[in-house]
Amino acid sequence: MQLGFVSAILPDLSLEEVLAFAAEEGFDCVELMCWPVGKAERRYAGVTHLDVTQFREDLASHVRDLVRIHGVQISGLGYYPNPLDPDVEQRRRVVDHLRKVIQAAPQVGVRVVNTFIGRDPHKTVSENLRLVQEVWPPIVAEAQKAGVRIGIEHCPMLFSDDQWPGGWNVASTPAIWRQLFAFFDSLAPGVVGLNFDPSHLVWQGIDTVRAIREFGPRIVHVHAKDERIDRDQLYEVGIYGYKWHVPKLPGLGSVEWGPFFAALTDVGYRGPVCIEVEDRAYETSLEDRKRALRQSRRFLLSFFG
Repeated sequence: MQLGFVSAILPDLSLEEVLAFAAEEGFDCVELMCWPVGKAERRYAGVTHLDVTQFREDLASHVRDLVRIHGVQISGLGYYPNPLDPDVEQRRRVVDHLRKVIQAAPQVGVRVVNTFIGRDPHKTVSENLRLVQEVWPPIVAEAQKAGVRIGIEHCPMLFSDDQWPGGWNVASTPAIWRQLFAFFDSLAPGVVGLNFDPSHLVWQGIDTVRAIREFGPRIVHVHAKDERIDRDQLYEVGIYGYKWHVPKLPGLGSVEWGPFFAALTDVGYRGPVCIEVEDRAYETSLEDRKRALRQSRRFLLSFFG
């Protein structure tokens, strides 16, 4: 396995500065954010370390040179919007950009693109799964053509009243993963997999180790993020409330990292594990965010040997 980080936490650094920092700190890889240039829709969105909108061979060559110079690999390209947005025009823009990210990936030597399935919050799960069958086939076809695997992250994206009850990402549980993979495999076997993040399972009460053992061959990328359960807030609002689970750095929450890595090695996962910093306690300054990555790396190194 290779230890890296998600570049979203360093929006104020250029691509070259991100890779230089990664090399200086001993990281093996970085997942690069590829949002359209412009205003962020939410925290950690809108970060553009690789602009795919005007991508040409000279730009691709420059990126490949930076990777070679700094000795840090690109683990995947990341773009996490809502491809099933209820606004049809916004949905079209999202899908168009996602296809551009997929097209850019092999040009910089990358074979994984990470994203969300998305969700129309006004529709039921069954209706959203039917919507997947309408929206996603061209995306999967683009990935198959490019020789790229898609890593679906499984965060429910449920943080506020306007996202209740199902959030903005339907691919949040094993039961739904099975249905999605059955459909995607009917289009292009093996093209769609999981960008696995234990923090999204621990607060849902889903057995992380069991999920790894069942879906191990589907895991194409891994995020390392922890989640602390605030028992006092959970008492106040119950599981249907908000803000009783809080993203934390690895080792500062409720994820059992020993069993997590044991399960990954047992299923033969040998890919990237990228630290994803979403811990508000480390967001005051650029130096705090760099410190968060250093601290997380020190904690996780014991599982890498």
